Amino acid sequence: MRFAVLVSGTGSNLAALLAAEAAGALAPGEIVVVVSNRPGVAALDKAAAAGKPAIVVDHKAYPGDRPGFERALLAALAEHRVDAVVLAGFMRVLTATFIDAFPARIINTHPALLPAFPGVDAAAQAIAYGVKLAGVTVHFVDAGVDTGPIIAQRAVPVHPDDDAATLQRRIQAEEHRLLPAVARALAQGRLVCEGRRVTIADATEPDADQLV
Repeated sequence: MRFAVLVSGTGSNLAALLAAEAAGALAPGEIVVVVSNRPGVAALDKAAAAGKPAIVVDHKAYPGDRPGFERALLAALAEHRVDAVVLAGFMRVLTATFIDAFPARIINTHPALLPAFPGVDAAAQAIAYGVKLAGVTVHFVDAGVDTGPIIAQRAVPVHPDDDAATLQRRIQAEEHRLLPAVARALAQGRLVCEGRRVTIADATEPDADQLV
């Protein structure tokens, strides 16, 4: 399965995916292109250092024209014969224009136990609310904000002395393990989505303990 990774920032999740691929832990998936909606971000440098095509489709070139931006994005992915998409810190809400091109083949990671704390600053939201458990969710993408069917989650305890930054670092450590494992399961055809229920086939796979 030929993956595109969509990014907007530093690319820490991209780095985890690239490391997994280098270790053979995405097979039969492979990252064939990295696309940013913002020029000059560190994620593009990480992609180039790994020998991946690293391109920019700047959303600011399409003011007030989200479908136009998404058509340009789709055209870039078509050039690289992309089969599936991983959002790794991609800070744009996608519409049906894009989503319908990859049915049940777009995954996203979010640093919270959805449906709690969608949107930005999830760790800060968790601290402000006083929860005892935070975590990470990898989900299929729909047209909402972090509302797609949940594939896998990992919980992270919130310590009494945590602030948003310390909690976010521990969440990211789990995120960097979970996202590549889910991407590999997608590439292997092991994800079955029926309505909002997602099951992961073949619990005997070596990465099965990651997908909880």
